[in-house]
Amino acid sequence: MLPYDQVAVVILNYNGKHFLERFLQSVIDNSHNAKIIVADNASTDDSVQWLQDNHPSVSVIVLEKNYGFTGGYNRALNQIDAKYYVLLNSDIEVPGNWLTSMLELMESDTSIAACQPKIKLYSDQKYFEHAGAAGGFMDYMGYPFCRGRIMHTLEEDKGQYDDTIEIFWATGACLMIQSKLYHEMEGLDERFFAHMEEIDLCWRLKSSGYKIMTVGTSEVYHVGGGTLSRDNPKKTYLNFRNGLFLLFKNLPTSKLIPIIFMRMVLDGIAGVRFLLKKEFDNFLAVLKSHRDFYISLPYLMSQRNKIRSKKLFFNQVYSRLIVSEYFLKRRTKFSDLQDVKTLK
Repeated sequence: MLPYDQVAVVILNYNGKHFLERFLQSVIDNSHNAKIIVADNASTDDSVQWLQDNHPSVSVIVLEKNYGFTGGYNRALNQIDAKYYVLLNSDIEVPGNWLTSMLELMESDTSIAACQPKIKLYSDQKYFEHAGAAGGFMDYMGYPFCRGRIMHTLEEDKGQYDDTIEIFWATGACLMIQSKLYHEMEGLDERFFAHMEEIDLCWRLKSSGYKIMTVGTSEVYHVGGGTLSRDNPKKTYLNFRNGLFLLFKNLPTSKLIPIIFMRMVLDGIAGVRFLLKKEFDNFLAVLKSHRDFYISLPYLMSQRNKIRSKKLFFNQVYSRLIVSEYFLKRRTKFSDLQDVKTLK
C-alpha cells in the first residue's frame, strides 16, 4: 500500500480565494489521505476565513507577510512533517489518481529527488501548459524549455510524452520532492523571490547526484498566467536577473566566465529590441537586472561555494542555443530539435 499519509500537498496562496473556490475541492477529493495544507502569504482577500468556514479539515499556515513563492514555501515547509512534499499551485485542478503514479515512482528509487506530472492547459486540456509541460530541460546558455513547450509554442498532447524519463528540472507548479532533500538543499533560494527558483533547486539536486523525473502517466490542469503577465516589466526583471543568478551559482568553473559573458551579450540584444519597440519599462528592467546581479555577487559566490559538485553540465543540457533553434530554424516542437538524444 502506498504511503499517502506521508505526503503533504502544500498550496501557497496569496489573494487566491477565487482559485481555492474553484480547485481546492478537486485536491481534497483526489489525494487519498494525503495531508492538504494551505500556506497563506498574508492575503487580504479573506482567503483564510473562507478556508476556515468551508474546509475546516484543511490545515492553514498563516504567514505574517508576503514572502513570495520562495520564502513562503520555505517558511511553510519548515513547519510540516512529511516524507514527501507536493508544491502545488492554487490555480491547478487535479484529476483522480494524479498522485498515485508520482508516489509509486518516488517510493521505487531513493535516488529520485523530485518529479512532476504532465502540466496541461486548464482552458484547453488537449494542450500542454507553459509552466513545465511534460518536463523541463535547459540549453547550454541557461535558457529553459520543455517537452511540449518551446518558448511560447504549446504542443498538443497526443501521447508522445506519456513515458517516464529523467529531466533537468521539474516545475514548481506541481513538484513532488523528498522532504529530507528539500531541507538538505536549504530549500528554495529566497533571493530569486519567484521565477526559475525550482530550476536552481533541481540543478543543485542533480549536482548532488540525484535524479529529477517527469511522470507521463500523471497529469494536472493549470490555469497559468499567475500574477504577472508575460510582458510585465517585473517579470522581465525577474527572468533576466534570475537567469544570471542561476548560471553563476551552478555553472562549472571552466564555463563560468564565457557563458555569463555571452548571456549578458544576449540580454543586451534583448534590451535593444525592447528599446526599438518602445517598451521602455522592459528595457529598464533588463538594466536593473544586470545592476542587481552585480550587487548580489558576494551572496552568489557564497552560495556557489556550497554546491558539492559543479562538474555536471554539458552531458545534461541541450548542446544548441534554443533561441536560435526556435526563432531562426523554426523548430517549435521538442521532437524537431537536433541532437535531442543528448538530453536523455
